[in-house]
Amino acid sequence: MKFQKSEFFYQIIALVLSFVVVHTIYVGLVRPNAEAVLVAEARAIAEQEASGETVTIERSAWVVLKDYEQETCFILMLWVMAIMGLKAQNVSAQRRLFSQPLISIEDGTRVLPEDSRKLARPLEALPEPERGFLLPRALRGALQRYGSTGSVADVSNVVRDSCDTEADRLDSELSMVRYITWAIPSIGFIGTVRGIGTALGNAHEAVQGNIAAVTASLGVAFNSTFIALLISIVIMFLMHQITLMQERMVADAQDYCDFNLIRHLQS
Repeated sequence: MKFQKSEFFYQIIALVLSFVVVHTIYVGLVRPNAEAVLVAEARAIAEQEASGETVTIERSAWVVLKDYEQETCFILMLWVMAIMGLKAQNVSAQRRLFSQPLISIEDGTRVLPEDSRKLARPLEALPEPERGFLLPRALRGALQRYGSTGSVADVSNVVRDSCDTEADRLDSELSMVRYITWAIPSIGFIGTVRGIGTALGNAHEAVQGNIAAVTASLGVAFNSTFIALLISIVIMFLMHQITLMQERMVADAQDYCDFNLIRHLQS
């Protein structure tokens, strides 16, 4: 419960910091440069109409990024990356326990049920955060079950159930990451609908020969979708990497219990 509260506050703080950083960059850098580019393009088009010469307008990255949908997508990107960073840090902390001698049993030694209490003492002496990790919990549960029943099959079931429960918990904790990953392209499509709707509202100007408003609105539509899809590709890659890290950690924890404890138990 304490970890869940701290993780909730971490997510809130990460969201606020993501908004502050991205909005500051947009207000101080992106939108001023985009406005300068648009003014220069309008001046070039006016000079083209006056002289009759053909002027090539290059696509500017500032203009592509300037709208509110793109800003929102970058805020969500930083937020979800902060959440995945916390997940990756937690997995790395749990994996560090794999290199520690949590269970000291020499090869060839057979462990009896009455030895389980002595073997569990190093696990109970771990610091509070590490005591709640998967590997110590699985080992403590296995030793407690072995001490009470003396059945190796029950010990194997305890380890497997602990790993399955942890896998389900880790998967459920990625629900916010999945939601944000879904929300980013959705926000891009909102920009598409907004841009197309504005373009349709300015259709009467295009009929009269002024297509500037229509092309600007269509630019909003296509730019927001373009940026949202690019960000989604990056976030999906990172999410699959986090999922892979968690699955490997759970599988390695089960292998650790099998190799360092269960194979030494005397039925």
